[in-house]
Amino acid sequence: MGNDRRVGIIGVGCSKFGIRDELTVQELAFEAVKEAIQDAGITREDIELSVAGTAGTRSYELMPAVPINEYCGFAGKGPIRVEAACATGSAAVYTAYASVKAGIADIAIAIGFEKMNEVDTPTSLAVGGRSGSYLWEFHQYGTTFPGYYAMHASAHMARYGTTDKQLALVAVKNHRNAAKNPKAQFQKEISLEKAMSSRYVAYPLRLFDCSAITDGSSAAVIASEEKIKELGIDNAVWIEGVGYSSDTANMPKRTDYAGLKATVEASRMAYQMAGIEDPVKDLDVVALHDCFTIAEIMAYEDLGFCRKGEGGKFIENGDSDFGGKIPVNTFGGLKAKGHPLGATGVAMFYEIVKQLREEAKDLQVDLKTYKGLTHNIGGTGHFGWVFVLGV
Repeated sequence: MGNDRRVGIIGVGCSKFGIRDELTVQELAFEAVKEAIQDAGITREDIELSVAGTAGTRSYELMPAVPINEYCGFAGKGPIRVEAACATGSAAVYTAYASVKAGIADIAIAIGFEKMNEVDTPTSLAVGGRSGSYLWEFHQYGTTFPGYYAMHASAHMARYGTTDKQLALVAVKNHRNAAKNPKAQFQKEISLEKAMSSRYVAYPLRLFDCSAITDGSSAAVIASEEKIKELGIDNAVWIEGVGYSSDTANMPKRTDYAGLKATVEASRMAYQMAGIEDPVKDLDVVALHDCFTIAEIMAYEDLGFCRKGEGGKFIENGDSDFGGKIPVNTFGGLKAKGHPLGATGVAMFYEIVKQLREEAKDLQVDLKTYKGLTHNIGGTGHFGWVFVLGV
């Protein structure tokens, strides 16, 4: 970023994920903001810049940044509204981080939010299918988000022999973790048999291979090292590495469907900045983008946790579970915790910050390096964000 100014996270908040019909989008956002402000031990008046992250395609508030800023007490402190499809939350954190890093603000807040259940499922599917190239793919062929990832799953299975069982094991693991997370959308374990016998949504992906339609919000308060020292905060979690990338909007222009180039390139950038040489040995915990079970398996490989083609074995051997090589999606992931588009990326920071501060309760991992990673994908690899956090 051109300077040595360190930037840390001093407060995080996350709403209950699920169907939140009882709240307006403003009230839902405030649920996370209130927790993050209290967690940071500051007041709303201390915030200098607000960044609102929402895909904003399924809510009655098509331009929600201003009403949310007003409701949360940040009128006049921005707002900046960002959008990067399912990676919107990470884009919001990055915008707040970059502003603090550049010295424009000393304390900023990133707010991710989405109310996705205000439209019916067919409408939601149609909106998701527009996350790539509308005129060529959605308009011509009616692509849906499950359809895109079904293509990835088919390619991975054909090339590497990845199995239905390996896909299902991702769902079983993440539902088992979400069962212990009081803020998760699905707080119930599922059996391998149930996952593998559920109906097909887009072959070869079944119902339990897919994340749900979710309402939720999350927030992160980000501050400069100077401000952190001034406030006497001793539990800041530092942003040590940042990586980002993208890929073509038009899927036929890509050369490989068994992985995501955006993940590979974003992770390399973040690893270099943070000095990560071996992610499995250098990281304690990971929150990665498992919008579909195949997405988690591909991410194992693209992030360098295992060789290409060995992602299925990685989950089957328990390497991504508690007690394995590197615990992944300890709070349930998008698959079971929920996937409210704008909130997802910031909620990953909530998870990793809680883990690195040893505040994850029944879901706490054993810490050795006190470093964690977030990995957030927008669309079908159209955006890729990776952050390395440490204490």
